[in-house]
Amino acid sequence: MDLRALRLLIVDDNRNAAEIVKSVLASVGASQMDFATTAEKAFEMLCADPYDALIVDQNLGKGDEGTLLVKKIRTDPQSPNPYLRILMLTGYTEQRRVKAARDAGVSEFLSKPFTIVGLLKRMEALINSPRPFVRSPTYFGPDRRRRQDAEYRGAERRQKPPA
Repeated sequence: MDLRALRLLIVDDNRNAAEIVKSVLASVGASQMDFATTAEKAFEMLCADPYDALIVDQNLGKGDEGTLLVKKIRTDPQSPNPYLRILMLTGYTEQRRVKAARDAGVSEFLSKPFTIVGLLKRMEALINSPRPFVRSPTYFGPDRRRRQDAEYRGAERRQKPPA
């Protein structure tokens, strides 16, 4: 994996954690990386310049600010790129937090502490295997279903593309 061509925004209120992410990504060529420590600053930066991907901590300062940032990127009319690829990192892996991140529209999710291999696998999936986006009355973001189940015999709820 070569990340030289990508422009990345890393959002974490813990500068040491952001530096670890930066070091790992630099090891595979990433050099265009910017930082923000708040959701507000990150959104401002996203509006000012184009980014290829966002790596964001779920728990910024006041709680689930990272999750709220993702939701804003996906749904705010002022968002410059609702299709932005987003990797969420978190030290909190309770089911409700994972579901909240998924429902906000993250592309990939990785728990802390993470391994170098784990981060690089998520980045590879983020860049090389993006999921199609889905819009419904209550959700906009990457398709939350990761696999097709050949054994499933129930009603098909996915829309079929036009033939």
